[in-house]
Amino acid sequence: MVHDVIIAGAGPVGLFLACELRLAKRSVRVLERLEDPHSPLKRLPFGRRGLWGPSIEAFHRRGLLEQLAPRGGANLRGPAGHFAGIAFDYGHIDSSRWKYRLPGPADTQFSSDMEQLERVLTAHALSLGVEIQRNQEVEGFEASDDEVTVRAGGKSLRARWLVGCDGGRSIIRKQGGFEFVGTEPEFTGYSVHVELADPEKLRPGRHYTPTGMYNQGQPGVIAVADFDGGAFHRTQPVTLEHVQAVLRRVSCTDVTVKALHVASTWTDRAYQATTYRKGRVLLAGDAAHIHSPLGGQGLNLGLGDAMNLGWKLAATLRGDAPEGLLDSYTPERHPVGARILDASRAQVALMRPQPASRALEAILRDLIDTRDGATYFAERVWGVSVRYDLGGEHPLVGRSCPDFEMEDGTRLGALLRDGRGLLLDFGREAPLQALDGLWGEQVRYVAGDVRERLGLSAVLVRPDGVVAWASDATPQPEDVTRAAARWFRRRG
Repeated sequence: MVHDVIIAGAGPVGLFLACELRLAKRSVRVLERLEDPHSPLKRLPFGRRGLWGPSIEAFHRRGLLEQLAPRGGANLRGPAGHFAGIAFDYGHIDSSRWKYRLPGPADTQFSSDMEQLERVLTAHALSLGVEIQRNQEVEGFEASDDEVTVRAGGKSLRARWLVGCDGGRSIIRKQGGFEFVGTEPEFTGYSVHVELADPEKLRPGRHYTPTGMYNQGQPGVIAVADFDGGAFHRTQPVTLEHVQAVLRRVSCTDVTVKALHVASTWTDRAYQATTYRKGRVLLAGDAAHIHSPLGGQGLNLGLGDAMNLGWKLAATLRGDAPEGLLDSYTPERHPVGARILDASRAQVALMRPQPASRALEAILRDLIDTRDGATYFAERVWGVSVRYDLGGEHPLVGRSCPDFEMEDGTRLGALLRDGRGLLLDFGREAPLQALDGLWGEQVRYVAGDVRERLGLSAVLVRPDGVVAWASDATPQPEDVTRAAARWFRRRG
């Protein structure tokens, strides 16, 4: 059997991409090297991941948000996020500057642990018919002009496309010969759960010292940055004695560790593939870009890759993709990744155990405590400022579409649930015959008014929720047809 797509990696990115492809009825097999998906590092407190705007919108548009979001809505008081540990407050954010955002189910931020997220995505993938095989590590592959042969578990599997979602040490990226460039680490990071003999010696909260940084969120749950150039990361087992030595060095105390329950290491190494596609092999998530977990952007970045790639690869497989559609994946997603990597590097610069970094941190604290500063960082951290360069003149083009609410209460998110594009034609009681059905099953055409138009008359939305075209004037059929030609092939 030849599958449409084989995906290496059953993490959130690989699972979400598989779901996107199955919405288009493509055959998908996911290969995961781990037999058991459970791990203490995926559970709270270590497994907590912040979910920001684009990810939450994606889950809303695919009907998954209610399974992930905490009940009771968002708490719009207190810290709304942070940059290198410097919090910005909800009360300082001026959301009125974001003209094309509307309140709705996805207008929130929250965190989820990785185990819950993977559980929800796994169940959704299985319900759609995705094949998930665990204890199946990809050993290698050969790609031709027509298909890819993948070796896994002593067997050979064939697919028309292969996508590497297999993490920062991606076998797909390495064997595929993708160029991976960036900057080397400055520190080894530690996430540990310990029992201390003298807990009073380590204060709660984040603290910078002459040798590094430590942050104790809960008693005994500690993150440490030891500026050793990343020398210890994955070089030898993390023992109680080593953790105690690092804690003493970084905290500048003689704290004693009685027991070590959980420990992992990480670094601020920041690397990115120069292209996310080579022939019939593609990359997404950490396989395409790695950086420190500072600011909680890695998961969101990978989910954005999956949302962008899924519908384009599905259209290519169906044969109704305009020429070059799949080639737009790298140009759209690579700049978003590069920006996140630079934000990670900037946070490291603020964390260095140097007087210059402490001085810079003090200035940034003053700036982030202002309305302009908090709004700027919310735009960056929440993903509000993400905009693809699609060449359109309207300021909404390339941005996430507002969650319009139709007069009958139906929201845009629900209209995108089936993975098709969407043409919203406001103010018409009946669809224009010249547009109705022009793109077959690729685009849903909805004529009718919404409760808040935001000055718009019509919007063409891609399956990933990004605005491909928008108009403030009554649209003419030829204008819509011309705008849609780049993303959708006309029927017949």
